[in-house]
Amino acid sequence: MFTYYIDLALRSLRRNTVLTALMVLALALGIGASITTLTVLRLLSGDPLPARSAQLYYPQVDPRPALDDPSRARPMPAMSWTDAMNLVNARKARYQAAMALTQAKVMPAKTGERPFFSDAVMTTADFFPMFDVPFRYGSGWSAGEGQARARVVVISDALNRKLFAGANSVGRTLRIRDHDFRIVGVLRPWSPQPRFYAVWLGGRSYGDGDGVFLPLHTAVADKMSPNNLNCFAAGGDLNDLTKAPCIWLGVWVDLPTASQARAYRGFLDNYVHQQIALGRMHRTDVAMPDLMQWMRESHVVPSDVQLQTWLAFGFLLICVVNTVGLLLAKCLKRSQEIGVRRALGASRRAVFAQFMVEASIIGLAGGLLGLLFAELGLWAIRQQPAEYADLAHLDLGMFAFTFVVALVSSLLAGVLPAWRASVLAPAPQLKAS
Repeated sequence: MFTYYIDLALRSLRRNTVLTALMVLALALGIGASITTLTVLRLLSGDPLPARSAQLYYPQVDPRPALDDPSRARPMPAMSWTDAMNLVNARKARYQAAMALTQAKVMPAKTGERPFFSDAVMTTADFFPMFDVPFRYGSGWSAGEGQARARVVVISDALNRKLFAGANSVGRTLRIRDHDFRIVGVLRPWSPQPRFYAVWLGGRSYGDGDGVFLPLHTAVADKMSPNNLNCFAAGGDLNDLTKAPCIWLGVWVDLPTASQARAYRGFLDNYVHQQIALGRMHRTDVAMPDLMQWMRESHVVPSDVQLQTWLAFGFLLICVVNTVGLLLAKCLKRSQEIGVRRALGASRRAVFAQFMVEASIIGLAGGLLGLLFAELGLWAIRQQPAEYADLAHLDLGMFAFTFVVALVSSLLAGVLPAWRASVLAPAPQLKAS
């Protein structure tokens, strides 16, 4: 019976090619626009570390003077050197790492090649196991090497291919600024999207990953400047960031269980009260959002992208309404045909099913054309100067979701016309013929 309904639907669609084309085009435009914007929104708001995000937390404290902006209830988005080192050295989590972003001036070993700047992370040793960073060659440095200000470095796969043609470069020398660093590790391609650890620290939220990873103590000793420096008090030597009254470090901790997270929150509260007793702090505000909560609080997803997504689905709704009107017009035009079918014994359920199959075929055709429009839309986004532009691609999940949207939209559009066709009384239609 289903095959028979398909045959009837195809015959009907071929008899009214212009009307069919209008319905398919209307759905395709709405589907293309909504899938394009939804793909971008999904890319920007996705979980960068699905296997670990629920156990990663971003502790925050507030070192500002008591009279500085008393209306602000939330703590500062980063930490000073003293607070970051106190939390890291306390070892209250399975992993803990402090980090800041900088620009590393890389000096190629080959003569004639010009130096260039690479995005760099200065961090502590737990950065790599905490974020499950994959290595192609070697490994990260040890905590002892970091504390000893060893001149060691981990480089990305892209930088390794650029400088060493992708060969195993562990043990070789990389000159950064005026110092030689020994390469101890080379990463596999790794660039979480969005780059959650770079939020607020002055880096790009999307795009290619960082190229250089340096021990934090070594980078500070070499006077490497962080990308984002926010001082909350006057005075202090800005050339010595270990003592300056400034925040510039982010701290992440790995707490696999809820009980460990509660215990760490208690430790953080106790730490702040201890620092208040010492006269270093004046505010008790603390926060400890997990990874996804931190991304939401930091407004990683641009508000205009969310607005565009809502507008695109609003446009899809308009397209569905237009398709309902076209299907109703087609239904009224076929009243006599429906009357004959009913007179020959077709039930209301059979007529309803026939029209729903017809709507489904229109939806699938609209999905195919909408997929093409979505690809064109994503191609247009990739031509934009936005930092996430190169990542705008349709993956397998969104490919399948396109047809789900198309089918649901067409079925919604077909319900009213199908119901209208199924309730037509056959006798008046036969008399009119």
